Amino acid sequence: MRAVARNLPGRRAGARAGVPAVVLGALALTLAGCGGGGAGSASSTPVTVSDEATSPVLDYRLEGWSKTDFSKHAVPFDEFRGGGPPKDGIPAITVPVFASVANTRYLEEREPVIELVVGGEARAYPLQIMVWHEIVDDVVADVPVAVTFCPLCNTAIAFDRRVGGKTLTFSTTGKLRHSDLVMYDRETESWWQQFGGQAIVGTYTGTELTQLPARMVAWGEFKTTHPRGLVLTRGTGYARDYGRNPYEGYDDINSPPIFATAGDDDGRLPPKERVVFIVAGPEAVAIPFSALAKKRLIRVEAGGRRFDVRWRPGVASALDSGQIASGRDVGAATVLENGKPVAFDEPFWFAVAAFRPDVRIVTS
Repeated sequence: MRAVARNLPGRRAGARAGVPAVVLGALALTLAGCGGGGAGSASSTPVTVSDEATSPVLDYRLEGWSKTDFSKHAVPFDEFRGGGPPKDGIPAITVPVFASVANTRYLEEREPVIELVVGGEARAYPLQIMVWHEIVDDVVADVPVAVTFCPLCNTAIAFDRRVGGKTLTFSTTGKLRHSDLVMYDRETESWWQQFGGQAIVGTYTGTELTQLPARMVAWGEFKTTHPRGLVLTRGTGYARDYGRNPYEGYDDINSPPIFATAGDDDGRLPPKERVVFIVAGPEAVAIPFSALAKKRLIRVEAGGRRFDVRWRPGVASALDSGQIASGRDVGAATVLENGKPVAFDEPFWFAVAAFRPDVRIVTS
C-alpha cells in the first residue's frame, strides 16, 4: 500500500485493549481503510448542515471532497473516523484483468475467493488481492458490478453499480464507520456504507444498492464448479505483496474490533464469530458458523421466506496467519431459496450488532 504507515500512528493510539499486538504491528505497516466508527445512533432523516465552518465538513473539503453534498447525510458526522490511508489511499481496481481458470497458477486449493455468477458468467476475486484493494469495479454479463471486501468486518459483498439509470464507479473514502468500509462514487462523491449498500452522505443519501448473490468459496471449489470461469489476476498495476495477510492475528474470535463500535455491549456472540447474515424484508437473521459447523444445514424462516443455510469445511481464513493460503480452516456457507442462491454475507458478529441490533440469532 502506498505510504500507509505514516498515516497510522493516530489510528493505533485509538485502538482497543485486547487487540493482539501482532495485529497492531501489522496494521502499522499495511492496514487497509475499512471500517471503524463511533457508537452514536444513526438518524433516519437527513440532517442539514448550516455552518460548514463549525462542522467536520470544512475539514472534509480540505481533504478533497469538493463534489460531496454534505447538506445531505443520514448519520451523524461524528460516527466517521479516518482509517489511516486518505481518499483513494487504498486503490480500487477499476480496470480488472482476468485469466482463465486453466491458466491460473498462483492460487492454492483452500485459498478464499469471492465467487460471483451473473448471467451464467462466473468470476473469482481472490481475497489475497481484495485485502489490498477492497473494491473492484467490473462488468459481468453486461451488468456493472462492484465487488467489495472489508477486512476489518470480513464482509464480502457484490453490488449492481446502476442507480437511477446511471452507472457509478466506486472507490475508497479512507473513512470508517462501525469498522466497516465507507465507499464513494466518483460521479457525485456520495459516501456509501458497504454493510447494507446504502448512501449515507451526499447526493444519493438514502439510496440503496442492489446486492448480488456473491459468496466466499475455496479456489479448489471454484475451479471445479466453474472450469470456464475467469479469475482476477495480479496484474493490477500496483506493487503489493499479494498472498500475504496484512492483518495477521486479527481473526481471533474473542478479540474486539480495533475501534469501538455501536453494539459493543451485545454479548450474544463473541465479537468475531462468523455469522451468515440474511436480510428478508424488514427482518434480519444471523446464523453462527459454530452452529452451522455442527449441523451442516439449518433451515431458516424470515420475512415470509424460507432459506436453506449450509456450511462446509475447506476454506482458509484470509485474516489468520501471515500467508493467506496457510490460514486455518473456517469453512464457508451457502444460502439457497427454492434451490437458487440468494444474496447474503459472512461478517463478524460485532458488525451485525453495530448495524442491525434487532437481528434474530438462529442456531437450529
